[in-house]
Amino acid sequence: MRNHATATPRGWALPGIANLHSHAFQRAMAGMAERQTDPRDSFWTWRETMYAMAARFDPGLLQAVAAQLYVEMLEAGYTKVCEFHYLHHAADGTPHAQPDAMSQALLRAARETGIRITLLPVLYMTGGFDGRALSERQRRFGHRVDAYLRLHETLRANAGDTVRIGCALHSLRAVPAAAMGEVLAGLPADARIHIHVAEQTAEVDECVAVRGARPVQWLLDNAAVDARWTLVHATHLDAAEVQGIARSGATVAICTTTEANLGDGLFPLRSFLDAGGRWGIGSDSHISVSPVEELRWLEYGQRLHARRRNIASSADSPSVGAALLQGVLGSAADSSGFAADDRIVLDAQAPILAGASADDLIDRWIFSGNASLVRDVVVAGVRVVEDGRHRDREAIAARYREAMRQLLS
Repeated sequence: MRNHATATPRGWALPGIANLHSHAFQRAMAGMAERQTDPRDSFWTWRETMYAMAARFDPGLLQAVAAQLYVEMLEAGYTKVCEFHYLHHAADGTPHAQPDAMSQALLRAARETGIRITLLPVLYMTGGFDGRALSERQRRFGHRVDAYLRLHETLRANAGDTVRIGCALHSLRAVPAAAMGEVLAGLPADARIHIHVAEQTAEVDECVAVRGARPVQWLLDNAAVDARWTLVHATHLDAAEVQGIARSGATVAICTTTEANLGDGLFPLRSFLDAGGRWGIGSDSHISVSPVEELRWLEYGQRLHARRRNIASSADSPSVGAALLQGVLGSAADSSGFAADDRIVLDAQAPILAGASADDLIDRWIFSGNASLVRDVVVAGVRVVEDGRHRDREAIAARYREAMRQLLS
Protein backbone atom coordinates (compact mmCIF):
# COMPACT_ATOMS: atom_id res chain seq x y z
CA MET A 1 0.00 0.00 0.00
CA ARG A 2 1.29 3.43 -0.95
CA ASN A 3 2.63 5.62 1.86
CA HIS A 4 1.02 9.01 1.31
CA ALA A 5 3.11 10.97 3.84
CA THR A 6 5.86 13.18 2.40
CA ALA A 7 8.30 15.33 4.36
CA THR A 8 8.43 18.97 3.15
CA PRO A 9 10.00 22.16 4.51
CA ARG A 10 6.56 23.18 5.88
CA GLY A 11 5.84 19.82 7.52
CA TRP A 12 4.35 16.44 6.63
CA ALA A 13 2.30 16.64 3.42
CA LEU A 14 -0.73 14.43 2.84
CA PRO A 15 -3.51 14.48 0.22
CA GLY A 16 -6.58 16.49 1.18
CA ILE A 17 -9.62 14.63 2.51
CA ALA A 18 -13.02 14.50 0.78
CA ASN A 19 -16.09 15.05 2.96
CA LEU A 20 -18.67 12.91 1.17
CA HIS A 21 -21.80 13.99 3.04
CA SER A 22 -22.79 17.42 4.37
CA HIS A 23 -25.99 19.22 5.33
CA ALA A 24 -24.44 22.65 5.86
CA PHE A 25 -27.38 24.30 7.64
CA GLN A 26 -27.26 21.69 10.41
CA ARG A 27 -23.99 23.16 11.68
CA ALA A 28 -26.16 25.89 13.21
CA MET A 29 -27.91 23.37 15.50
CA ALA A 30 -24.86 21.37 16.61
CA GLY A 31 -25.20 20.62 20.32
CA MET A 32 -28.81 21.84 20.45
CA ALA A 33 -30.57 18.49 20.24
CA GLU A 34 -29.03 16.89 23.33
CA ARG A 35 -32.03 17.26 25.63
CA GLN A 36 -34.60 14.53 26.04
CA THR A 37 -37.83 15.21 24.15
CA ASP A 38 -39.16 11.64 24.39
CA PRO A 39 -38.22 8.72 26.64
CA ARG A 40 -37.35 6.85 23.42
CA ASP A 41 -35.45 9.65 21.69
CA SER A 42 -34.13 8.62 18.27
CA PHE A 43 -33.41 9.89 14.80
CA TRP A 44 -37.15 10.35 14.31
CA THR A 45 -37.55 12.70 17.29
CA TRP A 46 -34.28 14.50 16.44
CA ARG A 47 -35.83 15.39 13.06
CA GLU A 48 -38.34 17.68 14.77
CA THR A 49 -35.54 19.84 16.17
CA MET A 50 -33.89 19.84 12.75
CA TYR A 51 -37.09 20.89 10.99
CA ALA A 52 -37.53 23.80 13.39
CA MET A 53 -34.04 25.08 12.60
CA ALA A 54 -34.41 24.49 8.85
CA ALA A 55 -37.53 26.67 8.77
CA ARG A 56 -35.52 29.75 9.81
CA PHE A 57 -33.08 29.87 6.90
CA ASP A 58 -32.98 32.23 3.94
CA PRO A 59 -30.18 32.47 1.35
CA GLY A 60 -28.13 35.00 3.30
CA LEU A 61 -28.24 33.03 6.53
CA LEU A 62 -27.41 29.81 4.69
CA GLN A 63 -24.36 31.38 3.05
CA ALA A 64 -23.09 32.69 6.40
CA VAL A 65 -23.47 29.33 8.16
CA ALA A 66 -22.06 27.34 5.24
CA ALA A 67 -19.02 29.62 4.94
CA GLN A 68 -18.22 29.14 8.63
CA LEU A 69 -18.62 25.39 8.25
CA TYR A 70 -16.38 25.28 5.18
CA VAL A 71 -13.68 27.27 7.01
CA GLU A 72 -13.82 24.69 9.79
CA MET A 73 -13.62 21.88 7.26
CA LEU A 74 -10.58 23.36 5.55
CA GLU A 75 -8.78 24.00 8.82
CA ALA A 76 -9.43 20.36 9.75
CA GLY A 77 -8.04 18.97 6.48
CA TYR A 78 -11.13 18.52 4.31
CA THR A 79 -10.54 19.99 0.84
CA LYS A 80 -13.69 18.77 -0.93
CA VAL A 81 -17.31 18.65 0.26
CA CYS A 82 -20.33 16.86 -1.19
CA GLU A 83 -23.21 19.12 -0.16
CA PHE A 84 -26.48 17.16 0.07
CA HIS A 85 -28.80 20.15 -0.28
CA TYR A 86 -32.54 20.10 0.25
CA LEU A 87 -33.42 23.58 1.62
CA HIS A 88 -34.68 24.63 -1.81
CA HIS A 89 -37.66 26.91 -1.15
CA ALA A 90 -39.05 29.36 1.40
CA ALA A 91 -40.24 27.90 4.69
CA ASP A 92 -43.85 27.59 3.46
CA GLY A 93 -42.76 25.74 0.32
CA THR A 94 -43.04 28.72 -2.01
CA PRO A 95 -40.21 28.78 -4.57
CA HIS A 96 -37.85 31.75 -4.36
CA ALA A 97 -38.06 34.28 -7.18
CA GLN A 98 -34.71 32.84 -8.26
CA PRO A 99 -35.42 29.10 -7.95
CA ASP A 100 -31.77 28.25 -7.30
CA ALA A 101 -31.23 31.00 -4.72
CA MET A 102 -30.44 28.62 -1.86
CA SER A 103 -28.12 26.55 -4.05
CA GLN A 104 -26.30 29.69 -5.12
CA ALA A 105 -25.80 30.63 -1.47
CA LEU A 106 -23.87 27.39 -0.97
CA LEU A 107 -21.81 27.94 -4.11
CA ARG A 108 -20.90 31.45 -2.94
CA ALA A 109 -19.84 30.06 0.45
CA ALA A 110 -17.62 27.51 -1.27
CA ARG A 111 -16.06 30.11 -3.57
CA GLU A 112 -15.28 32.57 -0.78
CA THR A 113 -13.68 29.93 1.42
CA GLY A 114 -11.84 28.08 -1.36
CA ILE A 115 -13.18 24.57 -0.76
CA ARG A 116 -14.08 22.35 -3.71
CA ILE A 117 -17.80 21.60 -3.72
CA THR A 118 -19.89 18.88 -5.28
CA LEU A 119 -23.37 20.38 -5.00
CA LEU A 120 -26.03 17.71 -4.82
CA PRO A 121 -29.51 19.22 -5.16
CA VAL A 122 -31.92 16.80 -3.52
CA LEU A 123 -35.10 15.34 -4.96
CA TYR A 124 -37.58 15.03 -2.07
CA MET A 125 -41.19 14.18 -2.96
CA THR A 126 -43.00 12.09 -0.35
CA GLY A 127 -43.11 11.65 3.41
CA GLY A 128 -42.79 7.86 3.44
CA PHE A 129 -42.83 4.63 1.46
CA ASP A 130 -46.64 4.81 1.39
CA GLY A 131 -46.47 7.95 -0.79
CA ARG A 132 -48.00 10.30 1.76
CA ALA A 133 -47.64 14.03 1.13
CA LEU A 134 -44.79 15.99 2.67
CA SER A 135 -45.56 17.39 6.10
CA GLU A 136 -45.79 21.12 6.63
CA ARG A 137 -42.20 21.17 7.92
CA GLN A 138 -40.95 19.28 4.85
CA ARG A 139 -42.62 21.47 2.24
CA ARG A 140 -39.60 23.62 1.55
CA PHE A 141 -37.67 20.50 0.52
CA GLY A 142 -40.09 19.30 -2.15
CA HIS A 143 -39.93 19.18 -5.95
CA ARG A 144 -41.83 17.62 -8.79
CA VAL A 145 -39.61 15.74 -11.23
CA ASP A 146 -39.86 18.36 -14.00
CA ALA A 147 -38.97 21.23 -11.65
CA TYR A 148 -36.11 19.25 -10.18
CA LEU A 149 -34.61 18.50 -13.59
CA ARG A 150 -34.90 22.20 -14.52
CA LEU A 151 -33.05 23.11 -11.32
CA HIS A 152 -30.36 20.57 -12.08
CA GLU A 153 -29.92 21.89 -15.61
CA THR A 154 -29.68 25.48 -14.35
CA LEU A 155 -27.06 24.58 -11.76
CA ARG A 156 -24.86 22.74 -14.25
CA ALA A 157 -23.88 26.13 -15.73
CA ASN A 158 -21.87 26.69 -12.52
CA ALA A 159 -19.62 23.66 -12.96
CA GLY A 160 -15.89 24.35 -13.16
CA ASP A 161 -12.51 23.56 -11.66
CA THR A 162 -13.79 23.76 -8.09
CA VAL A 163 -17.51 23.07 -8.63
CA ARG A 164 -19.27 19.87 -9.64
CA ILE A 165 -23.04 19.40 -9.87
CA GLY A 166 -24.38 15.97 -9.01
CA CYS A 167 -27.74 14.52 -8.01
CA ALA A 168 -29.13 13.44 -4.66
CA LEU A 169 -32.18 11.27 -4.20
CA HIS A 170 -33.12 11.95 -0.63
CA SER A 171 -34.06 8.34 0.15
CA LEU A 172 -36.25 5.55 -1.15
CA ARG A 173 -38.98 6.62 1.25
CA ALA A 174 -38.93 10.17 -0.20
CA VAL A 175 -38.61 9.31 -3.92
CA PRO A 176 -41.20 7.01 -5.56
CA ALA A 177 -39.80 4.33 -7.83
CA ALA A 178 -41.21 5.83 -11.04
CA ALA A 179 -39.83 9.28 -10.20
CA MET A 180 -36.40 7.84 -9.49
CA GLY A 181 -36.32 6.20 -12.90
CA GLU A 182 -37.40 9.40 -14.63
CA VAL A 183 -34.76 11.51 -12.91
CA LEU A 184 -31.97 9.02 -13.55
CA ALA A 185 -32.89 8.93 -17.22
CA GLY A 186 -32.73 12.74 -17.38
CA LEU A 187 -29.27 13.16 -15.85
CA PRO A 188 -25.96 13.52 -17.71
CA ALA A 189 -24.20 10.19 -18.07
CA ASP A 190 -21.35 11.24 -15.78
CA ALA A 191 -23.48 12.71 -12.96
CA ARG A 192 -22.60 11.57 -9.46
CA ILE A 193 -25.63 10.18 -7.62
CA HIS A 194 -25.96 10.13 -3.83
CA ILE A 195 -28.77 8.66 -1.71
CA HIS A 196 -29.52 8.11 1.98
CA VAL A 197 -30.25 4.42 2.45
CA ALA A 198 -30.73 1.92 5.30
CA GLU A 199 -29.82 4.40 8.03
CA GLN A 200 -32.57 3.25 10.37
CA THR A 201 -34.07 -0.16 11.12
CA ALA A 202 -37.57 1.37 10.85
CA GLU A 203 -36.72 2.36 7.27
CA VAL A 204 -35.61 -1.20 6.49
CA ASP A 205 -38.79 -2.67 7.96
CA GLU A 206 -41.07 -0.27 6.10
CA CYS A 207 -39.29 -0.89 2.80
CA VAL A 208 -39.72 -4.64 3.22
CA ALA A 209 -43.40 -4.17 4.04
CA VAL A 210 -44.16 -1.86 1.09
CA ARG A 211 -41.65 -2.81 -1.61
CA GLY A 212 -41.00 -6.40 -0.67
CA ALA A 213 -37.24 -6.05 -0.24
CA ARG A 214 -34.67 -4.45 2.03
CA PRO A 215 -33.76 -0.93 0.80
CA VAL A 216 -30.23 -1.64 -0.43
CA GLN A 217 -31.33 -4.84 -2.13
CA TRP A 218 -34.26 -3.03 -3.76
CA LEU A 219 -31.93 -0.30 -5.01
CA LEU A 220 -29.42 -2.78 -6.44
CA ASP A 221 -32.26 -4.66 -8.17
CA ASN A 222 -33.94 -1.56 -9.61
CA ALA A 223 -31.17 0.86 -10.58
CA ALA A 224 -27.88 0.56 -12.46
CA VAL A 225 -25.81 1.21 -9.34
CA ASP A 226 -22.15 1.63 -10.25
CA ALA A 227 -19.09 3.69 -9.33
CA ARG A 228 -21.00 6.94 -9.86
CA TRP A 229 -23.21 6.13 -6.86
CA THR A 230 -22.63 6.96 -3.20
CA LEU A 231 -24.85 5.21 -0.67
CA VAL A 232 -24.98 7.37 2.45
CA HIS A 233 -24.97 5.46 5.75
CA ALA A 234 -26.03 1.98 4.51
CA THR A 235 -25.78 1.08 8.18
CA HIS A 236 -28.16 -1.87 8.27
CA LEU A 237 -27.08 -4.46 5.72
CA ASP A 238 -27.38 -8.20 5.43
CA ALA A 239 -24.58 -10.32 3.98
CA ALA A 240 -26.02 -10.28 0.45
CA GLU A 241 -26.25 -6.49 0.48
CA VAL A 242 -22.65 -6.17 1.65
CA GLN A 243 -21.54 -8.26 -1.29
CA GLY A 244 -23.89 -6.49 -3.70
CA ILE A 245 -22.62 -3.02 -2.91
CA ALA A 246 -19.03 -4.18 -3.20
CA ARG A 247 -19.69 -5.78 -6.60
CA SER A 248 -21.43 -2.65 -7.87
CA GLY A 249 -18.39 -0.40 -7.32
CA ALA A 250 -20.48 2.14 -5.42
CA THR A 251 -19.06 4.03 -2.44
CA VAL A 252 -20.59 4.00 1.04
CA ALA A 253 -20.36 7.36 2.83
CA ILE A 254 -19.96 6.47 6.51
CA CYS A 255 -20.79 9.35 8.88
CA THR A 256 -19.53 7.92 12.14
CA THR A 257 -20.05 10.83 14.51
CA THR A 258 -23.55 11.63 13.24
CA GLU A 259 -24.55 7.96 13.22
CA ALA A 260 -23.36 7.73 16.83
CA ASN A 261 -25.08 10.98 17.82
CA LEU A 262 -28.39 9.78 16.36
CA GLY A 263 -28.09 6.24 17.69
CA ASP A 264 -28.26 4.79 14.19
CA GLY A 265 -25.98 1.78 14.61
CA LEU A 266 -22.60 0.57 13.37
CA PHE A 267 -21.68 -0.03 9.75
CA PRO A 268 -20.30 -3.59 9.15
CA LEU A 269 -16.85 -2.31 8.20
CA ARG A 270 -14.77 -5.48 8.39
CA SER A 271 -17.10 -7.61 6.29
CA PHE A 272 -17.39 -4.77 3.77
CA LEU A 273 -13.61 -4.45 3.52
CA ASP A 274 -13.29 -8.23 3.11
CA ALA A 275 -15.76 -8.01 0.20
CA GLY A 276 -13.63 -5.32 -1.48
CA GLY A 277 -16.11 -2.53 -0.78
CA ARG A 278 -15.30 1.14 -1.32
CA TRP A 279 -16.08 3.73 1.32
CA GLY A 280 -15.44 7.28 2.48
CA ILE A 281 -16.48 9.56 5.32
CA GLY A 282 -18.85 12.47 5.81
CA SER A 283 -19.55 14.84 8.67
CA ASP A 284 -23.30 14.94 7.85
CA SER A 285 -24.94 16.93 10.70
CA HIS A 286 -21.59 18.47 11.74
CA ILE A 287 -21.68 17.70 15.43
CA SER A 288 -18.02 17.15 14.62
CA VAL A 289 -16.05 18.70 11.77
CA SER A 290 -12.94 16.56 11.86
CA PRO A 291 -11.75 13.78 9.55
CA VAL A 292 -9.57 12.56 12.42
CA GLU A 293 -12.59 12.01 14.64
CA GLU A 294 -14.64 10.37 11.87
CA LEU A 295 -11.83 7.92 11.12
CA ARG A 296 -10.83 7.28 14.72
CA TRP A 297 -14.37 6.52 15.83
CA LEU A 298 -15.06 4.45 12.76
CA GLU A 299 -12.26 2.17 13.96
CA TYR A 300 -13.13 2.46 17.65
CA GLY A 301 -16.78 1.56 17.08
CA GLN A 302 -15.67 -1.60 15.34
CA ARG A 303 -13.30 -2.43 18.21
CA LEU A 304 -16.06 -2.00 20.78
CA HIS A 305 -18.34 -4.27 18.79
CA ALA A 306 -15.72 -6.95 18.05
CA ARG A 307 -13.86 -6.58 21.38
CA ARG A 308 -10.50 -6.64 19.67
CA ARG A 309 -8.07 -4.12 18.19
CA ASN A 310 -6.90 -2.94 14.76
CA ILE A 311 -10.01 -3.85 12.78
CA ALA A 312 -9.33 -1.91 9.57
CA SER A 313 -5.79 -3.29 9.21
CA SER A 314 -4.82 -6.29 7.13
CA ALA A 315 -1.75 -8.28 6.14
CA ASP A 316 -1.26 -5.89 3.22
CA SER A 317 -1.70 -2.84 5.45
CA PRO A 318 -0.80 -3.49 9.09
CA SER A 319 -1.15 0.24 9.81
CA VAL A 320 -4.75 1.04 10.73
CA GLY A 321 -4.26 4.72 9.97
CA ALA A 322 -2.81 4.04 6.52
CA ALA A 323 -5.66 1.65 5.71
CA LEU A 324 -8.25 4.23 6.78
CA LEU A 325 -6.58 7.00 4.80
CA GLN A 326 -6.31 4.78 1.74
CA GLY A 327 -10.03 4.07 1.99
CA VAL A 328 -11.08 7.71 1.89
CA LEU A 329 -8.57 8.60 -0.82
CA GLY A 330 -9.54 5.66 -3.01
CA SER A 331 -13.21 6.65 -3.26
CA ALA A 332 -12.94 10.44 -3.41
CA ALA A 333 -12.79 10.95 -7.19
CA ASP A 334 -15.70 8.68 -8.05
CA SER A 335 -17.89 10.01 -5.24
CA SER A 336 -17.14 13.72 -5.63
CA GLY A 337 -16.20 14.00 -9.31
CA PHE A 338 -12.89 15.67 -8.40
CA ALA A 339 -9.65 13.96 -9.31
CA ALA A 340 -7.56 16.88 -8.06
CA ASP A 341 -4.84 16.01 -5.58
CA ASP A 342 -5.10 18.89 -3.10
CA ARG A 343 -2.70 18.95 -0.18
CA ILE A 344 -2.71 19.39 3.56
CA VAL A 345 0.44 19.83 5.63
CA LEU A 346 0.71 18.63 9.22
CA ASP A 347 2.85 20.59 11.67
CA ALA A 348 6.04 18.56 12.07
CA GLN A 349 6.94 20.67 15.13
CA ALA A 350 3.83 19.67 17.07
CA PRO A 351 4.86 17.76 20.22
CA ILE A 352 2.51 14.89 19.33
CA LEU A 353 4.51 14.31 16.14
CA ALA A 354 7.96 14.49 17.74
CA GLY A 355 10.15 11.86 16.14
CA ALA A 356 7.49 10.84 13.62
CA SER A 357 8.47 8.94 10.49
CA ALA A 358 6.64 8.33 7.24
CA ASP A 359 5.80 4.85 8.54
CA ASP A 360 3.98 5.97 11.69
CA LEU A 361 2.85 9.51 10.86
CA ILE A 362 -0.71 8.69 9.78
CA ASP A 363 -1.36 6.49 12.81
CA ARG A 364 -0.07 9.22 15.08
CA TRP A 365 -2.19 11.88 13.36
CA ILE A 366 -5.40 9.89 13.75
CA PHE A 367 -4.87 8.17 17.10
CA SER A 368 -2.75 10.44 19.30
CA GLY A 369 -4.99 13.26 20.48
CA ASN A 370 -7.45 16.03 19.66
CA ALA A 371 -5.22 19.02 18.97
CA SER A 372 -5.46 20.04 15.33
CA LEU A 373 -2.20 19.23 13.53
CA VAL A 374 -3.14 20.80 10.19
CA ARG A 375 -0.75 23.64 9.45
CA ASP A 376 -1.43 24.43 5.77
CA VAL A 377 -4.13 23.55 3.23
CA VAL A 378 -3.70 24.06 -0.50
CA VAL A 379 -6.75 23.72 -2.78
CA ALA A 380 -6.57 24.18 -6.55
CA GLY A 381 -3.08 25.61 -6.13
CA VAL A 382 -4.17 28.25 -3.57
CA ARG A 383 -3.08 28.17 0.06
CA VAL A 384 -6.34 28.78 1.92
CA VAL A 385 -5.07 27.79 5.38
CA GLU A 386 -1.67 28.91 6.66
CA ASP A 387 -0.29 28.16 10.12
CA GLY A 388 -3.61 26.61 11.08
CA ARG A 389 -5.79 29.62 10.23
CA HIS A 390 -8.04 30.17 7.25
CA ARG A 391 -7.22 33.33 5.31
CA ASP A 392 -10.68 34.87 6.08
CA ARG A 393 -11.38 33.24 9.42
CA GLU A 394 -12.26 36.39 11.39
CA ALA A 395 -14.56 38.03 8.84
CA ILE A 396 -16.47 34.82 8.18
CA ALA A 397 -16.79 34.09 11.90
CA ALA A 398 -18.21 37.57 12.50
CA ARG A 399 -20.89 36.98 9.85
CA TYR A 400 -21.65 33.59 11.37
CA ARG A 401 -22.15 35.06 14.83
CA GLU A 402 -24.64 37.56 13.41
CA ALA A 403 -26.42 34.80 11.49
CA MET A 404 -26.73 32.73 14.66
CA ARG A 405 -28.14 35.74 16.51
CA GLN A 406 -30.87 35.98 13.88
CA LEU A 407 -31.52 32.24 13.74
CA LEU A 408 -31.93 31.99 17.50
CA SER A 409 -33.83 35.22 18.10
